[in-house]
Amino acid sequence: MHSCELCTTSGGELLWSDADCRVVLVEGEEAALYPGFCRVIWTGHVAEMSDLNAAQSSHLMRVVLATESAVRATVSPDKINLASLGNVVPHLHWHVIPRWQDDSRYPRPIWAAALRDSPSRQAPDKTRLIAALIAALQAPSH
Repeated sequence: MHSCELCTTSGGELLWSDADCRVVLVEGEEAALYPGFCRVIWTGHVAEMSDLNAAQSSHLMRVVLATESAVRATVSPDKINLASLGNVVPHLHWHVIPRWQDDSRYPRPIWAAALRDSPSRQAPDKTRLIAALIAALQAPSH
């Protein structure tokens, strides 16, 4: 049995889930610096997008894009960063990261050294974020 953080924990505060994946709100320091930062986590333990079949990868990307739309509608960032790295936790997941031009690391990645202090920002209204996520998931695909 392997030991995988995303197999044994939720990976954040659960906002939404189905049989294949879940959307969580990131907690801790990252949440304070980037309010609205979410992760979309594949339920089964796979490491890469190419481990999924076409229908699964399409579903996962639909959830990632719906999460992006919900974060944009809820916290109004200047930019959204999408990242699927998995170097530290080799379990398929996507980061949906709201960015502001005055955040401490902008325009660099959030994992880079800070360039300045970040202004304080309000945590998102979780009820509004969940409602926006559900609405985005129910919207017709493009």
